[in-house]
Amino acid sequence: MKREELNLLIKEGEGLSVEFKEKYTSKIDRDMVAFSNTKGGYIFLGVSDGGKVIGETLTNKLKAEIVDLARNCEPNIHLKRIAQADKIIVIEVAEGEEKPYSCSSGYFRRLDAVTQKMTQKEIRLLFKDAPSISFEERINKDITWKDISTGKIKSFFKEADVSIKRINAPEVLSSLNLSKKHAIKNAGVLFFAKKPRSFIIQCQMTLVAFKGKDRVHIYDRKDIQDDLLTQFKEAIIFLEKHLNVRTEIKGVNREDIYEMPFEALREAVTNAIIHRDYGIRGTSIMVEVHEDKVVISNPGGFPAEMDKTKLGKLSVRRNELIADIFARMDKVERVGSGFRRIREAMEDAKQPFPEIESDSFFIITFKRPPYSLKGSEKNEKNSTVNSTVNSTVNSTVKITVKQEAILSAMRRNPNITSKQLIELVGLSERVVKENIRKLKEGVFIRRIGSDKSGYWEVIE
Repeated sequence: MKREELNLLIKEGEGLSVEFKEKYTSKIDRDMVAFSNTKGGYIFLGVSDGGKVIGETLTNKLKAEIVDLARNCEPNIHLKRIAQADKIIVIEVAEGEEKPYSCSSGYFRRLDAVTQKMTQKEIRLLFKDAPSISFEERINKDITWKDISTGKIKSFFKEADVSIKRINAPEVLSSLNLSKKHAIKNAGVLFFAKKPRSFIIQCQMTLVAFKGKDRVHIYDRKDIQDDLLTQFKEAIIFLEKHLNVRTEIKGVNREDIYEMPFEALREAVTNAIIHRDYGIRGTSIMVEVHEDKVVISNPGGFPAEMDKTKLGKLSVRRNELIADIFARMDKVERVGSGFRRIREAMEDAKQPFPEIESDSFFIITFKRPPYSLKGSEKNEKNSTVNSTVNSTVNSTVKITVKQEAILSAMRRNPNITSKQLIELVGLSERVVKENIRKLKEGVFIRRIGSDKSGYWEVIE
């Protein structure tokens, strides 16, 4: 592996096809199995979770142990390479041809940057009638590297909070598993093509606002025929534009509150993009705003044996590569907790969980509450209403999905401990601590009192 490629992979951090380990342990067989069951990938020994190079030395004895681990899996796992690269040991695991694979600890798969143990139900769902090559993995024979936008690659790195001086499109797409032997996969087209619809005609999202409760009178429509990040951003802007919002004055501070939890709507939009069946031509993701509801739908219903009773309990993704890119940009949590987060957001707002339908399309319907001029009981006197549908939320500082989850938890329980936060938001201890540090630096939170007996203050 070239030094430039190695450095780029470390900068980008852990993901669907990259795992960091500070040192060798026999438990890496779980990561080998996970990569074999997913898309293949790299295990870097001698790198911390945060991407700091600690170093690990490859000896003949260690190499033999790693090979034995792979052979003891069922079926045997194919390791493309075990090599020393500078101070790091690189183990390259091939995607398996005889899925599912298991080790002595069970069956594992890769879910974004997490190696996750699978239940028997998940094993059946993941591998039953699975196509040999998914649409996102297929090579697009029509596109060339001249059709790839370096501007869109820069936008991705900005969203992912990765600093990079030089953009080399083939290196970037290869490191993200979006190309193979210099040929671009459909997932690479969907994110980084200058005009993705020239190569994948169904790459579009339709945004519609209807007058009344029927799908008859359209008063606003927008067709987004661009990359998936642009589709996501345009959908959020459209929802902000057409939903009611009120402004509550709390002391000298002002807070804009939408009629339904925006966190839930963002999760639903992201879910539609990630789980869409992109192989179905002549279809589009739809975001519809009606007088009494918001409907978000995507082509491709539940996988076989999956149904709405399992939402939030099982996580089966149709597009692993697309999910990985969105996770790197903090648009979705890496632990597959989207529907749990929707449920919690709706419960906090004292609104019903949205209705779910699934046949050839997946449809989620949020009921719009009757719009009231009243604010909360506590702040009713200080509450003002902005009923203009063109209202948008202005923010000078970017708050990630993870940070929003932490802030929400602190608002509900200022005395929450770090351990409780880790359990509640479903993130690792390292990620929680890092995001708390960023929130402190951005003056979004402050700690009042000692670490043991104090509490959190969220600064609005």
